[in-house]
Parts: sequence; C-alpha cells; structure tokens
Amino acid sequence: MSLNFSRISRREFLNKTTRFAAGAVVAGSIASCAAPSKSPYVKGRIIGANDRINLAIIGIRGRGMPLAEGFARIPNVKIKTLCDIDANLFAERVKKIEDIQHFAPSTENDLRRVFEDRDIDAVAVATPNHWHALAAIWACQAGKHVYVEKPCSHEIREGRKMVEHAGKYNRIVAVGFQNRSLNNVRQAIKFLHDGGIGEVYMARGLCFKARDPIGKVPDGLGTGPQYKYSVWNKPGINYDADYMSRVDYDLWLGPAPKRPFNYNRFHYNWHWNWDYGNGDIGNQGPHQFDIIRWGLNKDEHPVKIYSAGGYFGPESDQQTPNTQSALFEYADGKIIQFDVRGIYTNDEAGMLTAEHAENAEKKINSAIEEAAQKKIQEGITVGNLFYGTKGWMYLNDTVWKTYFGRKNEPGPCSEVLEESANPNDPAGAGSQSHFVNFIAALRSGKKEDLNCNIEEGAMSSALPHMANISYRLGRTVVFDGKSERFVSDGQADRVLTRNYRKPYAVPDRV
Repeated sequence: MSLNFSRISRREFLNKTTRFAAGAVVAGSIASCAAPSKSPYVKGRIIGANDRINLAIIGIRGRGMPLAEGFARIPNVKIKTLCDIDANLFAERVKKIEDIQHFAPSTENDLRRVFEDRDIDAVAVATPNHWHALAAIWACQAGKHVYVEKPCSHEIREGRKMVEHAGKYNRIVAVGFQNRSLNNVRQAIKFLHDGGIGEVYMARGLCFKARDPIGKVPDGLGTGPQYKYSVWNKPGINYDADYMSRVDYDLWLGPAPKRPFNYNRFHYNWHWNWDYGNGDIGNQGPHQFDIIRWGLNKDEHPVKIYSAGGYFGPESDQQTPNTQSALFEYADGKIIQFDVRGIYTNDEAGMLTAEHAENAEKKINSAIEEAAQKKIQEGITVGNLFYGTKGWMYLNDTVWKTYFGRKNEPGPCSEVLEESANPNDPAGAGSQSHFVNFIAALRSGKKEDLNCNIEEGAMSSALPHMANISYRLGRTVVFDGKSERFVSDGQADRVLTRNYRKPYAVPDRV
C-alpha cells in the first residue's frame, strides 16, 4: 500500500519505515580534469529524528530524476544539489524539483564539488555504471551516506571495495534494488523461504526486451544518414556543437579509457559498450539476479559459471550481446539459469494469460493482466521462475503465482495490485518505499535497517559480472567465493578489475 506523502506526519513516517569546446569533443582531445582533492576524511554529522536531511543527486538524465522526485516528496528531506556533466539538463530539472519541494536546488557539474559541501548529508548516484563505485567511494571518504543505483559496480572488485569503504568510514550505503521494498515480492520470498514450494533447487531469470539495432555511426558530431542511430527503439538525437559546449565529456569518461565522442557511446547507448556498461544482463538483469539470490537464500557466490551468446542483427556499434544465456552452479548443486533476449521471442516470462487468471484460486486485479499483456505486446517480458520439490513459482515486479503437481494446480498467490518497481519503465516506478527505507536508515543510524545494503548489492551485482567474464573469455570459469578470485585462472582474475584512467581510480588500499 503506497503512502500519501503530502499528508503523512513525521511520527507516521517514522513508524511506517523501518565545459569543453565542441571541437575538442569531436577530436577527442579534451584535457583531463584536475586530480581529486587530498583533503582528509570529513566525518558526517549524526542525523536526528527531527533533522532535515540534505541530499544531492549525481546524474540526472535518466534514473536520477525519479530519485530526485521521490526523495523530494519525503517529509523533512531536501534536494540541495543536482549534479550532472550535462548542463543542458539543469533548467528543466531544477524547475521540476522546485515544484515539488518549493525550493530550487543548486547545480554542479563536478561531483567532487558536491562532496566538498559539508551541508550535504547523503548523495544518490545515478550515473552510468562505470562511475558507480568511484562516486560512492569518494562520497564515503567525504563523510556522505550513499544510495547507489544498480549494478552498484562495473566490476566485481569494485563491489568489494565499496563494502570496505562503507565499513571503514561507517557510512550507510544502500543499493537501488527496489524489489526488496515491494510488499508482493517480500511476501513471495517469505513463501519460498518457508518451504512453500518445497526445497528450491533452481531459479531462472528472464530478460526479454526487444530493442532495435542502435546503428553504426562515425566518431564526432554530425548529421545526415551516416549519423543516424537508435536509442531504446527511437531515433537518437544528433547533439550539435552548441549542445556539447555545455557537456564535460572528459569527466563523463571518468575512469574509462580516453576515446573521442561518439553518439553510440554517450547518453543511454553507453549500456552496450564494455567501457561503460555491462549489456542487458548487467542493466535489467541485476534486478532479477537479486531476486534469485534472495529467493535461493544464498549469501555466497556460485562456484561454476558459464555464459554464451552474441550479437545478432545488422552491423552496429553494440559490443555487448543482445542474446545471452548463463548458467551458475553453487557448491550444494543448486542452479541459476539466466536468459537475455534482445530481439523477438515468445512470452515465456509473461505467463499472465487470461486462462491462468481464470484458473487461479484467488483472483488478482485485472489491471495486472492488462499491464502484463501490454509489456508482451511491446516485446518486454521480464520475470523470475523458482522451481521446488513440491511446485514452482512465477514472480515479476507486481505479482506472484504458484502451481503444484503434474496438473499445475494453482496455489497461493499475490492478491492485490502493487505499483511496479520494474525498470522497464525508464522512470523506475514503484521505488518510493525503497527511498523511504534509505531515509529511515539514515535517521536510525543503523545499516541493518536497510532493505538492501551494499553487502547485498555487491553480491547480487557480481552475478552478471561473472556471466560477462565467462562470455568474454568464451569458457567456463570456477570461482572461489572466499577470496573472490577465480581458481588458478590468472586470465579471468585480470578482468575482476579494470585499468583506471588517472585520477579516476578506485583505490587498492582502504
């Protein structure tokens, strides 16, 4: 049940929550930014139950604005600063937040200036994946608490360093796995943990999202047929020199290698380039991986991983696969299967047909069926399947159902419609309770109050990274979860991290 934040009292709230020149951009010759400040760690203030919490949002193009709007609606929380390398976004974004909180946030291009602001208590990181870990670590060093989007890291080692920094600086660090705060998902997981379908021996994650090829474009700015590209099944924008003069492209690259500007390596399409993203298995996939690991009750890494696939379709700039299958085996033999299909497929992950609804013992709001069918029609079917010794469960972001025996007799299921946390919607609906949980943990000062702390987030984010390592090496890899290294496999160990572009390096020492 969603909360009405325009009317909720503080007591109720606490009770309900546990510039660079375009020519340089085209040439790819922008000078590196100055090294980060060597100032000592600034201890964050203790936040009282009645204190206002000041937040900064780092990255406001896609996921960042739903974060800003969600946090701004929570009582006694203020969005103090919006930070982004793209200054073209500021005017419209500032107005949106001002309309909600009746206070205009300041703006900043460089996240390091945000960390220097002692009035800011916490930051929400919604940058491209390659910036997540370093932004969170710098924030911890500066005494800020952190809410970081999924996957929390770009590589496996980064996740461990985030955990270590959060511990050293005693910071509360939450990860944006919103399903952890959804009632329906929590009920489904409890049913699994209580033995509802028997012993769960296998889980599947399904990420079926039909995407048009992004196209192939030359480096630099331009217009015309050779610069046509696609972003999430829509024509991409050909940013011009005037637009790019207000973009700090070198800072956008950050830890990644220095490369000239390219439309297909910039806004959103960075997901399909290994320097910045992790493909759809590391984009949509982390949400389903987190549900799988939670449902299997696994606080350990798998021991054996194999992944295969490829890019199928016309030539494009996409480096990551649009079709990928991965298999994970745990020490006790339990299995994860994960499938990514970025082109046309059946509705295997939808499974919400009218026939299923009619046969269910408990009727579910028909709006769920309508929403599911709409996603199927758009080529989007995302969900989880759990298999046990007594039956099986279907779970997506809004509904769960169980079936038993050879005849698939309907069993217990969700009974109410709940707002979706499905990130198929770029606005990321259904996140409000997750935001509230983060603020509640800041007020209590207890990381144990988080529905998804950095330890959980790093474990779940490691799964798609393992799959991608296997895929890129073209073979099975064996993992030692205690050391978080591969077994007698120096080649695989080398891709546990990356070669950082100075000064944007995740530190080895904590």
